[in-house]
Amino acid sequence: MRITLKVWRQANAATRGRMVDYRLDDVSEDMSFLEMLDVLNEQLIGQGEEPVAFDHDCREGICGMCGLMIDGIAHGPEVTTVCQLHMRSFKDGDTITVEPWRADPFPVIKDLVVDRSAFDRIIQAGGFISANTGAAPDAHATPVPKADADAAFEAAACISCGACVAACPNGSSMLFTAAKVTHLGKLPQGQPERLGRVVSMVAQQDAEGFGGCTNIGECAAVCPKGIPLDTINQLNFDLRTALRNGV
Repeated sequence: MRITLKVWRQANAATRGRMVDYRLDDVSEDMSFLEMLDVLNEQLIGQGEEPVAFDHDCREGICGMCGLMIDGIAHGPEVTTVCQLHMRSFKDGDTITVEPWRADPFPVIKDLVVDRSAFDRIIQAGGFISANTGAAPDAHATPVPKADADAAFEAAACISCGACVAACPNGSSMLFTAAKVTHLGKLPQGQPERLGRVVSMVAQQDAEGFGGCTNIGECAAVCPKGIPLDTINQLNFDLRTALRNGV
């Protein structure tokens, strides 16, 4: 395929960015989107130009590093991570716009790379348990209702990629924070800190500058791991309970 890329180029957070057009003439439909960017960078390096900086790591849809806005959609036209998006999702002659995550709490480091350490600080505020983590317990030693186990497992699938924030018109991180609150709060080991956890994590989320949730649902629509929107209901329930109890 022949494609045209409109790529956001920005030297660092202090400089003004701009869109730059690039042409690729021999793109295989079997390439992943990141492999296509590798080809672009090989072309740029061969021409003595600065390659495009972008985040990636496992390239297996597990780590969540490869967050990009593609044609205005977080992770692109398929509900998956960018490393698992293939060029067969596009057509010969397409013009594709590639931008970094759009959110003030995710400042641009360079080109398509953003600083997502705000997520780390939200987790540090309460995403832990005090239960002894010594030897592995015997199977079924701690009974957990199946509905709670399923909800915890579903929430724990969050890979902290930030697509929910990038897709939200408000720049809200509620789906991310709700997933981190829920996957601990649904299990017996997470009960001692349950109410304090949600208060601390929501407070840190607000301190980082993320917007408020208005239940638009764009976050769940683009989540590559399918975290459901009603996870936010669990966060709100825990938060109301904590505030009623003066936590």
